[in-house]
Amino acid sequence: MSSLDRPLLSPTVHHENKNSRNVSSSSSSSLGSDEEIFGECASAETATTTSTTMFLMRSIEASECPYDEVAEHLRVDLRHGLRTEETSRRRAVYGVNDFEVKQDDPLWKKYIEQFRNPLILLLLGSAFISICMKQFDDALSITVAITIVVTVAFIQEYRSEKSLEELTKLVPPTCTCLRDGVCQENFLASGLVPGDVVLLNVGDRVPADIRLFEAVDLNIDESGFTGETEPSLKTSEPMPRGTVNGISSRRNCAFMGTLVCSGRGKGIVIGTGESSEFGEVFKMMQSEEAPKTPLQKSMDTLGKQLSFYSFGIIGLIILIGIIQGRRILDMFNIGVSLAVAAIPEGLPIVVTVTLALGVMRMAKRNAIVKKLPTVETLGCVNVICSDKTGTLTKNEMTVQAIYTSDNYYARVTGVGYNEYGSVIPQADDPEEKERAMQSIAKLLEAGCVCNNAVIENDVLKGQPTEGAILAAAMKLDGHIDLYRVRDQYLRLQEVPFSSDEKLMVVKCSPKRAIVPEELYFMKGAVEKVLARCTMYHFKGTLQPLNKTKLGEIIKDSQQLGSGGLRVLAIASGRNVQEMTFLGLVGMLDPLREGVKESVETLLNNGVAVKMVTGDSGETAVAIAAKLGIVSNAQTAISGDELDAMDDTTLKMRIDVLSVFYRSNPRHKVRIVKALQSNGAVVGMTGDGVNDGVALKRADIGIAMGKNGTDVCKEAADMILVNDDFQTILAAIEEGKGIFYNIRNFVRFQLSTSIAALSLITMSTILHVPNPLNAMQILWINIIMDGPPAQSLGVEPVDHDVIRKPPRNIKEPMITRSLVINVLLSSTIIIAGTLWVFIKEMSDNIITPRDQTMTFTCFVFFDMFNALSCRSQTKSAFTIGLFSNRMFIFAVCGSVIGQLLVIYFPPLQKIFLTERLDLKDILFLVALTSSVFIVSEVKKCIERRLESRSTKRKEFGYGPDFV
Repeated sequence: MSSLDRPLLSPTVHHENKNSRNVSSSSSSSLGSDEEIFGECASAETATTTSTTMFLMRSIEASECPYDEVAEHLRVDLRHGLRTEETSRRRAVYGVNDFEVKQDDPLWKKYIEQFRNPLILLLLGSAFISICMKQFDDALSITVAITIVVTVAFIQEYRSEKSLEELTKLVPPTCTCLRDGVCQENFLASGLVPGDVVLLNVGDRVPADIRLFEAVDLNIDESGFTGETEPSLKTSEPMPRGTVNGISSRRNCAFMGTLVCSGRGKGIVIGTGESSEFGEVFKMMQSEEAPKTPLQKSMDTLGKQLSFYSFGIIGLIILIGIIQGRRILDMFNIGVSLAVAAIPEGLPIVVTVTLALGVMRMAKRNAIVKKLPTVETLGCVNVICSDKTGTLTKNEMTVQAIYTSDNYYARVTGVGYNEYGSVIPQADDPEEKERAMQSIAKLLEAGCVCNNAVIENDVLKGQPTEGAILAAAMKLDGHIDLYRVRDQYLRLQEVPFSSDEKLMVVKCSPKRAIVPEELYFMKGAVEKVLARCTMYHFKGTLQPLNKTKLGEIIKDSQQLGSGGLRVLAIASGRNVQEMTFLGLVGMLDPLREGVKESVETLLNNGVAVKMVTGDSGETAVAIAAKLGIVSNAQTAISGDELDAMDDTTLKMRIDVLSVFYRSNPRHKVRIVKALQSNGAVVGMTGDGVNDGVALKRADIGIAMGKNGTDVCKEAADMILVNDDFQTILAAIEEGKGIFYNIRNFVRFQLSTSIAALSLITMSTILHVPNPLNAMQILWINIIMDGPPAQSLGVEPVDHDVIRKPPRNIKEPMITRSLVINVLLSSTIIIAGTLWVFIKEMSDNIITPRDQTMTFTCFVFFDMFNALSCRSQTKSAFTIGLFSNRMFIFAVCGSVIGQLLVIYFPPLQKIFLTERLDLKDILFLVALTSSVFIVSEVKKCIERRLESRSTKRKEFGYGPDFV
């Protein structure tokens, strides 16, 4: 007979096994010899006789066994717990209840590892060659650049590699343990061993994996572990075989790191440390290696390309020298010098500074980036796998719709456990609106009485579902005094909510009633509540609940449910089997503000969004449909279906799947790996412990700052301080902009390097005097690697980059269009500089004026070239001539420095220059601006061609349309 079928309710319902009466004798007798048979359950059958596995028991096995058999298998007396001497023996076998992070490499070794970057190795080679050729200034500048870059990268890595250490923060320092028949409070959790008896109370964090043998209204919050919004109601009953699929289905087990919300319980420790379910996450995190970022791969490729070009220059010059009959050693020295000069030692610094400034900008936009290359990685992300609870939704149950039994509907605004919001009935007439509010107040009053939650200072203490009802009542503007409504009744008895009954009932007596009476208040699943209702409330009267009205209620319930709402029915009455139906409340975990718009923007710009959650399929699909992630249930798949699918099949189907529900940490890692095997750059968001492994495996892990666990934050590459999904858009924008800035710097460096090297090479090959002396070449190198070049890396992010598709990670840093731009700019610089040199040297004798004109011409060409390199597609006038103040200061400083070289006597002697007339300066400005003008014209033509191509696509014209 159900507890609800009895005339009176039992005072307290204990979820205990019926065979508990034999616990004392069975468990006492279980302390026998090693040869005894430990129970008949499957786990006992598979247990080995070795000391290392004798007391190990997986939670899935323990959940299917009666707890007395688990106690027998673990040789523990549930009344007295383990003996101290026995725990010492077990601890020697299983170790402490803690996590041991594997020994890290020493700091010096980590520092040395930074030098394995191909570009760094190339620069080291350049420095060594420079020393061999006694070019100590070059060697010093290259060494300083390498030291800065390596040190910054090392510090960043050292500060970020602590994710495994943070796992220990979820293991509580103390717990309540039964040892030697004595209940020991403040017992060190690290001292627990398999077989220990642990007591759980409200507010406790579960210290190990536990098989419960007593559960009294025990609710445990497992949201950080399973993704479930609602706390899990625990029982001591064994689970039927074949029904235990995931963590959330093991309702007779409590898991390490989860939190007791209400009730109390007792259990047997079945797994400690790395042998716990939480330990599985730990071991997975140890085995996962964070992949290289796309920028790191691009820089590796660039280093190899520059090495190839450098050796190509050496080979070409030596070959030409041999053909001309020159000494091989002389030509080798020239070739090596030019190759060393061609390597942009300023590139690593620009990359580091650009990324560091990007990190600072992201911090101002509420995103903490732990690793420098992470910022740029977001510009390449083409798939974002997002957890639902706490990431896309607020992890706060909120009543959104109310339907009363007298056909009044109301919409509820506001989110959170507070009074901010309104209950808005669908009634135009003021009198009708007042009647609706009275009916809604009667409904919510019953919901508040049949409720154990408390809201203090906007903080919920209790279950989210009950908190949602209280919050709705707080929004009724004087119709309900939430703080007094419970005081009007004396609670006599209670039947707590259970997964079997699916309802909660309280028996109360009004305190101020003249004639004592007993009233029942009930809330729960619609079908369960309606089964106990015979009447319904209609505008102050009671009406029989006939089939017609019953059909209307069920139809309204289905309509609310189809919108993704969780529907509860509320009733009251004097007889638990003859209740009066009052109405329905529809609630859900609401979407975070701006999430829908952010998802829409991502989808429109080529970034796929996939939801990965531990929640139910109905809820997941409903939320995904609201966000536009999924259009039908065909693209949703459960964790069980995922388990039945091999990696090859998953790889083939992963692109069309959008929602993954009832997923665990292993599923999430498989999803990320499948996407990556298809060439996707994956961003993974999350806030729970169960997200940690996938966050580390993903190309970029994104954790929630407010509600995220410590493990999640430490495993992630980026943390959203305000938990705002919109921040991801800002990060993507920043990432794309950073890569384009680095590419602009590379364009400037290569075009300047090629122009300078070509002048020297041509003069060497043609046996003509060198147009530039050594000090002038050094000054050009300073400009090439100095402030003007560095300032290109801090160009403000172009907000239009968010509309561009994710960057193709297979695309190298040096692309075909970049090479064309470089060759075009360098050709103009070479031609213009040579023309000035030949024009000035009409008498075939080099004078200081000739070199000054040539030198100044090249420097001015550099300045205009830098201006054109600020953007590959937009005009300098469109992005704003003064939008990059650092660039303006750098160029102005370089021009002033050049003028000082020309007009300041001490510098004239060093650089062998002489004064130029104003007309000479104006002539050079007019000539050197040609590189900027040609670049602007080219970009204008390209934009028009692209615009025309876009219009053709919009109107459906093919490429052959004329």
